[in-house]
Amino acid sequence: MCGIVGYIGNRKAKSILIDGLTNLEYRGYDSAGLTIIEQERFKTLKNKGRVKDLSELMKQETLEGTIGIAHTRWATHGKPSSTNSHPHNDASNTFSVVHNGIIENHAELKNFLKENGYSFVSETDTEVIPNLIHFYFSKEENPTKETFLKAVHQACEQLKGSYAIGVLCTYFPDNMLVVRKDSPLVIGKGEDENFISSDIPAYLNATRNFYLLKDNEFAILSKHEVEFFDAHLNPIQKEITRIDWDATSAEKNGYEDFMLKEIYEQPTAIRETIGNHLQAEYPCQFDELNFTKEFLKTIHKIYIVACGTAMHAGLTAKTMFENICEIPTEVDIASEFRYRNPLIDRHTLCIFISQSGETADTIAALKLAKSKGATTLAISNVEGSSITREADFVTLTHAGPEIAVASTKAYTSQITLLAILVIYFAEILEKNSEILNDLKKSILELPAKAEQLLNNLNDIESFAKEVYQNKDVFFLGRGLDYNTAAEGSLKLKEISYIHSEAFYSGELKHGPIALIENDTLVVSILTVPELTQKSLSNIQEVITRGAKTLVITNQNFENSNFTKIIEIPEVNSFLSPILAIIPLQLFAYFITKEKGLDVDKPRNLAKSVTVE
Repeated sequence: MCGIVGYIGNRKAKSILIDGLTNLEYRGYDSAGLTIIEQERFKTLKNKGRVKDLSELMKQETLEGTIGIAHTRWATHGKPSSTNSHPHNDASNTFSVVHNGIIENHAELKNFLKENGYSFVSETDTEVIPNLIHFYFSKEENPTKETFLKAVHQACEQLKGSYAIGVLCTYFPDNMLVVRKDSPLVIGKGEDENFISSDIPAYLNATRNFYLLKDNEFAILSKHEVEFFDAHLNPIQKEITRIDWDATSAEKNGYEDFMLKEIYEQPTAIRETIGNHLQAEYPCQFDELNFTKEFLKTIHKIYIVACGTAMHAGLTAKTMFENICEIPTEVDIASEFRYRNPLIDRHTLCIFISQSGETADTIAALKLAKSKGATTLAISNVEGSSITREADFVTLTHAGPEIAVASTKAYTSQITLLAILVIYFAEILEKNSEILNDLKKSILELPAKAEQLLNNLNDIESFAKEVYQNKDVFFLGRGLDYNTAAEGSLKLKEISYIHSEAFYSGELKHGPIALIENDTLVVSILTVPELTQKSLSNIQEVITRGAKTLVITNQNFENSNFTKIIEIPEVNSFLSPILAIIPLQLFAYFITKEKGLDVDKPRNLAKSVTVE
């Protein structure tokens, strides 16, 4: 959950490293640091705080070096501080390391190294890595680039846990070494320069050509070339992946915050995700899947496995798979799925959803499913990510880079793709064509309706200003509306730090209503007509107890006693969560702005959860 960048080339490294860190700051932002090789010696600068603070610190230094590594941190071991910030150097200042992940046996390794004369200054698990590399490297009488690689390999053999590592060595000022295991790392290929980063957006403005490392692969970089090695240090060849994302997608383009920009990008993200999969008069196309009726007939159960927002997208897909395809479907949180011995076999299809494709728990759950013989399908926004390389089948959303920690356009793109996937399955299985035709029509109308909605939400900001001081907010919904309630609640708590919870409306009288008192804010979602009357009764129960009510609906309620109504366009009920969440995203955004908080970088959170 940290950001790694590195540069080697002919240009001064300092500004390139800072630019890369700035583009990756969504991965961690409690401290930052860098190491640049200056005249065959390390110059390491680091501090508690944001990347901008590191940039200010650099102004006091003259840095001319053309090779360096840098890191923006989300603290795991050791509180945020200059000492605990990365990079970490060994005691002799021969090796400098940046690391994303967790070294589970760091205490054992630290004791071993102390017994061999090594000392430590930080509380981190990472500091064992450069010292362990030095331990093996120091055994070589005639250091070479090959012994550098060998020492890193020997150190990695002792590490338990997950890691992406970038290493510099003063003996080899024209090289950088990287390795990954269960944590993301890519290499950007330039003209007489190369880059490393935890995520592609770091250097989209410099190159579109990337090498995607697999687990336990090593690479030695110079400014002219990249050499690759497998887990046994055998040389291997890797192909370049061309990334077609718009580089400006990682810029604010006049918006005050990335989150606001990404909310308003949702019509485009939905349109791009629909892509060539869906046309009104033709069957859905997933060339990357090419499933058959015979195959789908063997699927007795579907598991949708994900975390956080992606899991909420899965809840909506469950309803569609069961109602339209008539396949029993469960939604599971990845961190629970992998530890409860799920009942899956070769007749199970497991769908794994991850925006980044690097979510640690989701990847581990996927590996478990494969080991039990299930068919695995990955849905991600990032081509070549870990989850896409592990799964049997892959299909991608096309939301473009999402920089804000709180997911918006990735979520609505996920539901859109899942809805098209349901139609694809249903057409192969020859299910009710009338239902499918209506659903297709509604999906194709989604981009325009999302644009229409975004152009008519001007009053959500004024209502946010009225209620931003609330300490507790409750979200209610029945059926598919509960899914929207859960996601709306998550958005609010993620960025505003207001305590919020989502409840099924029917559960209100089974305990939660005890929490309702005068001026409590209750947000209700009413988009499923057949459930409306029962939900209205629940809303009246909270109004009677003094609650303020915000209602998100696609229905007309004249003379209601709701505090505020936000109307959304009518759409097929299965797709209502896509439109209903948009005003709630803006609601959370404006409340957070009113509180003066950082919308894009909420405390204690990072965009890509690459550790358990």
